[in-house]
Amino acid sequence: MEWFNPPPEWRAEDDKIYVTSAPNTDFWRKQPEGPYADNGHFYFQKAAGDFIADVSFTGQFREQYDQAGLMIRLDEANWVKCGIEFYNEVPHVSAVVTKTYSDWSIQPLPAAPDDFWLRVTREGAIIEVFYSTDGHEYHLIRQAYLTSEPLLDIGIMAAAPLGSGFPVVFTGFRLKAPSRSS
Repeated sequence: MEWFNPPPEWRAEDDKIYVTSAPNTDFWRKQPEGPYADNGHFYFQKAAGDFIADVSFTGQFREQYDQAGLMIRLDEANWVKCGIEFYNEVPHVSAVVTKTYSDWSIQPLPAAPDDFWLRVTREGAIIEVFYSTDGHEYHLIRQAYLTSEPLLDIGIMAAAPLGSGFPVVFTGFRLKAPSRSS
């Protein structure tokens, strides 16, 4: 795996990746008037074709728009980020799909989970985002067209657009091929 915009502090230990995000970091492409941000932290590997990516994480989200989760990326104008985003003092499940410009969908969580699980699948050009608060029951929160390009970057991401930065711990990031059953 490699970093796009490494954070000021990070370490990998066993199946955990500890990250402290820098302040004023984000991935966002607003409508033609701007602004654009492409300076969030993204630790990724290349993936060809269809895949399933899983990770769980916990973070000390405390300031507006603090965010962490998974990212799937072709380039600076074509990507998906998903996970938890802290908005109006409440953690939300969040998904942003960017095709030149970013959109944003959020859903409030009843409480800040101790651990949060994400699963992202790719089948052809379609990305699906699932979340779980117990690691067993997953809920679909987004399906989107991204790209039919065969090679994408996939990995963990964190950013603190307005905040001073925050720590997050990712556990068990894995990437696998989908099982095909007839």
